[in-house]
Amino acid sequence: MTSPSTLSYTEQIDFAFEYIQKRYPQSPGIGIILGTGLGQLIQHIEIEMEIPYESIPFFPVSTVESHHGKLIFGKLSGKSVVVMKGRFHYYEGYSMKEVTFPVRVMKKLGIGHLFVSNAAGGLNPDYGIGELMIINDHIDLFPENPLRGKNLDAFGVRFPDMSEPYDSSLVKKGMEIAAANGLNVHQGVYAAVQGPNLETKAEYKYLRTIGGDAIGMSTIPEVIVARHMEMTVFAISAITDLCSPGKVRKISLAEVLAGAAKAEPGMSLIIRELVKSL
Repeated sequence: MTSPSTLSYTEQIDFAFEYIQKRYPQSPGIGIILGTGLGQLIQHIEIEMEIPYESIPFFPVSTVESHHGKLIFGKLSGKSVVVMKGRFHYYEGYSMKEVTFPVRVMKKLGIGHLFVSNAAGGLNPDYGIGELMIINDHIDLFPENPLRGKNLDAFGVRFPDMSEPYDSSLVKKGMEIAAANGLNVHQGVYAAVQGPNLETKAEYKYLRTIGGDAIGMSTIPEVIVARHMEMTVFAISAITDLCSPGKVRKISLAEVLAGAAKAEPGMSLIIRELVKSL
């Protein structure tokens, strides 16, 4: 394999894209990123091809035990999709350019719509474990921005607008799908920090005070890069633990996965129906 040191970032993107395209020459229009414990959407996909991350040149490899690293190509609700089963996080030691590398490759593959899911803590006292929050805005508290450095002019402008990072029509449609199916779904603001430790009680209070409804360690970098490339974005959180005053307690990964499993059927339904509507 060509050494990463001999290729620029955009050349690495091209190299990964060409590797994938040789194996899957079709052009899916929809990309989906599955978060912690949220991989069951795969059961609804007519799978045409799977490519492990480690076989794709320059692709990062997930180090989180609950994230399975592969790209899955196929049909969901009759539409061509590519699904990231397993994502990358800043806390794993990757740079933001590495974290968002797959989203750049997705754009090259022809993706125009990006769906993102995550597991998050509920800062809003009205939220319960296993409920869903459709993200309508976010607060970026990461110490690094994926657009830092020389702008990739071939992908987008130097100063992309972020006044509506999450498509309002998809947010509205997602809420309508939830209501029609009797799902308890909120919409709100997702705040993200670098992790990997969970927050202190004082930090939860601060995050709620500045406007966060849910807290996590992902999603925003991918969304920033997607919007830089003018992709349409929809994102949704599974509330896996409670972080409002009086409800904070020690939480294990097993409990997070259990909360995600409770939320997953509703999340899967909303994403399937939204994909069908595109």
